[in-house]
Amino acid sequence: MPFFLYPLIMIKQKEIILPSFSRGFHLITREILQQLGDLPESGLLHLFIKHTSAGICINENADPTVLADFETVFNRLVPENQAYYRHTMEGSDDMPAHIKSVLTGTELTIPVSKGRLNLGTWQGIYLCEFRNRGGNRMLVATIIS
Repeated sequence: MPFFLYPLIMIKQKEIILPSFSRGFHLITREILQQLGDLPESGLLHLFIKHTSAGICINENADPTVLADFETVFNRLVPENQAYYRHTMEGSDDMPAHIKSVLTGTELTIPVSKGRLNLGTWQGIYLCEFRNRGGNRMLVATIIS
């Protein structure tokens, strides 16, 4: 098995604090890039959200009806106020928010090429806010180049 030595691997890590968003799906690509600053010529950006009632995803950034449809479908898949929920102390939106975050996931890895995120033409990074009042959300951004 061949072994490759890489002369220099750079790792940069930063915590990104997002402002409070209302419940729903919110494009945050610009906020992330503003807080990260210059990206390397090539590498990977790994994003991790430090919450159990919100998620992050990549999806279409052109037509806002996509986001409205996401909200509708998620609320039908995981409705609030169900008698079978045991975890109810934090409000009727809390347990459904935990389940929805499992569906979207809590991390993304995006290639960086030519100093830019190598996303598709219609792709953007979204905060998936599943609480009615989730507050500020924190991401850990790790750039490997």
